[in-house]
Amino acid sequence: MDKTRPIIVIKKKGGHGGHHGGAWKVAYADFVTAMMSLFIVLWLMSASKPVQEAVGGYFRDPSGTADKKGSIMPGAGENFILTKDDMPKLKNQLEQKIREMDDFEKLKNHIEMTVTNEGLRIELSESAAGTFFDSGSPKLNGDGHELVIALALELCKLPNRLSIEGHTDSKPYSTSKTYSNWELSTDRANAARRLMQTSGIGPEQITQVRGFADQRLRKPDNPLDPSNRRISIIVQYIIKNNEEEDTKQSAAGEAKKPGEKPDKKE
Repeated sequence: MDKTRPIIVIKKKGGHGGHHGGAWKVAYADFVTAMMSLFIVLWLMSASKPVQEAVGGYFRDPSGTADKKGSIMPGAGENFILTKDDMPKLKNQLEQKIREMDDFEKLKNHIEMTVTNEGLRIELSESAAGTFFDSGSPKLNGDGHELVIALALELCKLPNRLSIEGHTDSKPYSTSKTYSNWELSTDRANAARRLMQTSGIGPEQITQVRGFADQRLRKPDNPLDPSNRRISIIVQYIIKNNEEEDTKQSAAGEAKKPGEKPDKKE
């Protein structure tokens, strides 16, 4: 055996493992995102109802135009038509929305909705101490302000036209000789109109604002009853095209005399 063969010693150096890259950064970012989401949820749970509805509305419709069917803003529901047959459904929907108000139990006896020949009539009647308006004033109080806004936020989703009426009882307005129940009834209707139009109602959606003073009493047998003081918001019907044609045809038929033969074409 060759003793002159050199001896080779192989030494292995210890070292760190391979480079881990940035995977830990991704995991940390996910953790921070999850914590931020948790804090947002906790904040929303403790926030007021208007804030919760506003945040929820943003995520349902980030552009803010999908439900502007009754205003100048284009929306997904522009072709929606609310006819006479749909009014009971609208009535139930509005009643459900009003039940969510904080003071609903106190106000429920002063809110009445009825389907009439004009449309859906929403009446907000006063009490002796004043329910929606300050006594003897056209200024909406806190409850009136909240209720009118709630109605406007729902009615602005519709293409239907609205009219607003103001009514008083028969007690003379004695504060001023130049300001009477006529002015008070009109000013209250206008106060509701202004607030509704700043809360989503389109500029062309309201067609009439009328003041009737004490000429259309809610309780004619008791003209001084506080419930005679009220404002009325009427959601007017929209007539479908086929209904318009039927109306025209029936009107034309009535114009013909009984037994009269139709005109012959020349």
